[in-house]
Amino acid sequence: MIFESKQEVLDWYENQPRALTDDFIANIPWDEVRRHRFDKKFIPVLQYMRDVETLTDMYHREMRRTPTGRDPVISKFMERWGVEEVTHGEVLNLFLNELGVKTDPDWQTQVRKAVSNFYNINTYFVTSLTNLIGSKFTATHMTFGAVHEMTTAQSYRRLMELADHPVLTTILKGIIREESAHTQFYWSVARLELRKNDFAKKLAKFVIEHFYYPVGQGSKPKEQTEYTIATLFGEGDGMEGLETTITQRVQSLPGFEQVTKVTDTIGRICRENTPQTDLIYLAR
Repeated sequence: MIFESKQEVLDWYENQPRALTDDFIANIPWDEVRRHRFDKKFIPVLQYMRDVETLTDMYHREMRRTPTGRDPVISKFMERWGVEEVTHGEVLNLFLNELGVKTDPDWQTQVRKAVSNFYNINTYFVTSLTNLIGSKFTATHMTFGAVHEMTTAQSYRRLMELADHPVLTTILKGIIREESAHTQFYWSVARLELRKNDFAKKLAKFVIEHFYYPVGQGSKPKEQTEYTIATLFGEGDGMEGLETTITQRVQSLPGFEQVTKVTDTIGRICRENTPQTDLIYLAR
């Protein structure tokens, strides 16, 4: 699907129906959650995913302080994007509760407070830098966003396959539909922005190749990021799925024909994290 303007992309996105509506959530068979086997090694994965989705409002707030976030089309997209992402976190938390993993009523506040001061300070400097560069940084923001949305959707697909829990599958299929729409928006706007000038294209490629990090890393501790990645993609054909759903699509963006940074990074994390490390993490 190819668009010729950001407004066309936004119009397409706004015509996509919500998947996680109130009716959808109410009709999830919550009373069946404990009737099916669920491997406990996936509990930290779900907690990580829940927290990253919950922190979307923080990312949204950061973006609004940049020329990218002040773009009227992107700003309109992010209003709905922020609501959908937070809903994902809330539904994942409900599933955890039904599994027997209890959370405090103010768990979302706790997740936000747990973000390190270093991350917040670093974000402030990055935001200041993007304001100096101006709108030419939008291509970088959108490319980074596309990569994160693609890896998030593929992580959900992988969890759905590995966990093989029918109620979780129902939930994740709904989340994936919304994440796929987010991916289409980011990727389409990134393509348009990268085509505008060579500086934006070279800057975006440089940032991805030198500063790419898996979604959630920084706002969440590194060991939690690595546990999640190794659990989902460390065995079987996990990396093959990333190659086709992420690397090949990133390489279709202008100027990114040879870029393999995403799968290189995830592959390295999988190689460096052993089953023994996983057991240590689970015991904490």
